[in-house]
Amino acid sequence: MHLPACDNSAASAWKQGWHPQAQRLESPNFGPRPTPACIDLLVIHSISLPPGQYGGDAVQRLFTNRLDWDEHPYFQSIRGLEVSSHFYIRRDGSLWQFVSCDDRAWHAGQSAYRGRTNCNDDSIGIELEGLEGDTFEDAQYRCLAQLCHELRCNYPIAHIAGHEHIAPGRKQDPGPGFDWAHMKRLLDFSPQVFP
Repeated sequence: MHLPACDNSAASAWKQGWHPQAQRLESPNFGPRPTPACIDLLVIHSISLPPGQYGGDAVQRLFTNRLDWDEHPYFQSIRGLEVSSHFYIRRDGSLWQFVSCDDRAWHAGQSAYRGRTNCNDDSIGIELEGLEGDTFEDAQYRCLAQLCHELRCNYPIAHIAGHEHIAPGRKQDPGPGFDWAHMKRLLDFSPQVFP
């Protein structure tokens, strides 16, 4: 996979932190970033609702506070949860966006990385449809690599980490099924960018 060099036309297609090709579904779960915030971290997550079930729109409904808590027994364990992510990549590689990258999404929780706490403040969250320990689809890796490249063209991205790296012991996603070596091959980032 060859990613093109950054150019001004690609950057100008973004409007106020919104990706021009992503399916846009705005979440109410966001806030302003603190001043100053250097948006230099990408956080990779995995999610499926209910866990291990793919397809459907439960993730989209969770991120927009429209999930029916009584629809499935598992949903009782997350009842009332108000979360969001900037991006969500389905198993087929389709891309959704819920929060402008200029704003602070609620994806990281209690976290610390590269000497800073509260990773929500200066990171962009990317959810992959999947389960901790399960593998991911090639279409997801291709979409993720393209997205990481485009984000780096628009923001000073210097680090990519998994949720497990910023909240060790508390979170385990995307987990051992995520192929970090494959991601490194797809991106032209220096090794120091990765965990």
